[in-house]
Amino acid sequence: MLTGAEVAKHNTRESCWVIVNGNAYDVTDFLDQHPGGASVILKYAGKDATEEYNAIHAEGTIEKHLPREKHLGPVDPATIALNTEPKTLRQLKPTDPIPLSMCLCLDDFEAAAERVIDRRAFTYYHSAADGLGTLRNNQQDWAKILLRPRILRNVKRVDMRRVMLGQKSLLPIFIAPAARAKLAHQDGELCLAKGAARAGIPYCTSTVSTVSHDQLAACLQAEKVHKEEGCLFFQLYVANDKQVTIERIETARRLGFKALVLTVDSAVVGKREEDERYRAELDYINGKEVDPAAYIKVADDGPPVLRAFHSPAVTWDDLKWIRELWGNSGPFVLKGIQTVEDALLAAEAGVDAIYLSNHGGRQCDDAPSSIRTLMEIRRFAPDLLQKVEIYLDGWVRRGADVIKALCLGARGVAIGRPFMYALGAHGTAGVEKAIRILSEEIETTMRLIGVTSLDQLNPSYVDTTVLERDIPQRLPSAEAELRLRCKL
Repeated sequence: MLTGAEVAKHNTRESCWVIVNGNAYDVTDFLDQHPGGASVILKYAGKDATEEYNAIHAEGTIEKHLPREKHLGPVDPATIALNTEPKTLRQLKPTDPIPLSMCLCLDDFEAAAERVIDRRAFTYYHSAADGLGTLRNNQQDWAKILLRPRILRNVKRVDMRRVMLGQKSLLPIFIAPAARAKLAHQDGELCLAKGAARAGIPYCTSTVSTVSHDQLAACLQAEKVHKEEGCLFFQLYVANDKQVTIERIETARRLGFKALVLTVDSAVVGKREEDERYRAELDYINGKEVDPAAYIKVADDGPPVLRAFHSPAVTWDDLKWIRELWGNSGPFVLKGIQTVEDALLAAEAGVDAIYLSNHGGRQCDDAPSSIRTLMEIRRFAPDLLQKVEIYLDGWVRRGADVIKALCLGARGVAIGRPFMYALGAHGTAGVEKAIRILSEEIETTMRLIGVTSLDQLNPSYVDTTVLERDIPQRLPSAEAELRLRCKL
């Protein structure tokens, strides 16, 4: 007969014994097969697990499912120590940081970041335009699309790889451009570059990154785990000074960025009231009362322009010289398209890809969500889906959201805010955990709807009935021209 002391020696993942109803069992090889996860068993490694076991298992379960050679025999009851440890060893107080292990979805990182980063940083990331109408559209429209799971298919092996903008990626996602990462973490955008490099996905850097693009390029190469996957795209704002824009493009070419992503929804910066209210409050506390709106001089022959931190004079004609300067360095992408009309114009202008985005709800208020714009393209200009690659962002919070977008024709999906919250709360480890969460959700969703490859996704796997009711039957502008172009 075994003793409790002998069982207690086997209290690790490498050798895990437990006592159930007076008998010892070697469950080492079963840990990773346990439906409830290994941690619940390891909690009782070397101990008596009877009370926990009996509460959730039918009689005879362990005897039936564990191989006979793992049944170690009875344990002297006089030697079994009682489990006297309190049920809860630690409690998370409202002011405590949220541990990385407790961040189980992307929304958890927002809650985690709010506890640890300063108000200035959180307000900057969290704010959106005016009355938050666009932000609400982003949040609500994903729920208007339902998945249509198929069953009884062999989904043992799943392939989540994708080629986006000519670059291999282990997942159909990339990190969207977002500025001022150092507000939340001393390593700033380096956390994003490291996370992307290690996960084998692209990272689209911001023009106004708080870490130099030279450093980001060097970091990505140093941290790459996968030989072919993981790269940098360069997000471009056109500056009021043309020479500055030229220098930005030359920097992207010199450093080997794989795509140029021109942001076109920021003729002026949107009115982000939460952020402006915070800055006005700081001014008031410091004895000033200053209008937070800024007028910027953009040309010698005209008056200053409100909120014109980037050039408000960019037109379709400028795409030609920007494209020529970029040359053959990689795909040329327009980011910030919000209507089917502009998607058509972009394709006619010869761009390689269009990136549907409303800037996370931070620019024009009451604008459509990107998934709604994608639906608009499907209704009025479906041929576009074959002519150019389409990407989108906008409150993507679940792997299921990614799958929905791919089913409707998107080539890939970008995520922004959650990664800023993740790096603010937990640095590079937070970014890596956020990517892992998305990967696991995408993989699980694929299996549960019955597909094993992203190429198998198509509109039959989604029900868009509710969202389609919000798409107009006729476009309010340029309908005749549009019908001609689309051959409707």
